[in-house]
Amino acid sequence: MAAFPKYNFVNITASGDTLVRKGHGTLHNLVVNTTAASTIVIYDGISAGGTKIASIAASPVIGSSFRYDVEFTNGLFVSTAGASDITLSIG
Repeated sequence: MAAFPKYNFVNITASGDTLVRKGHGTLHNLVVNTTAASTIVIYDGISAGGTKIASIAASPVIGSSFRYDVEFTNGLFVSTAGASDITLSIG
């Protein structure tokens, strides 16, 4: 039987900037739990000055799931504009 990868989760419920993790890791998935005219930008870095991994347009559909399975090296930083509730799976 194959072993499943182990992921942790981070739930972000406020507008603004969030340093999710410093250093190396894997961004597996992002799920939009609720939203209200929100834009989500994800960076490889410890600030918005890092390399952009993804940008999710304004008002993503509630329940949307975005699978990335990408490695980040410097950190994982998320910037949200507008009220949203998102969950990230990271390894």
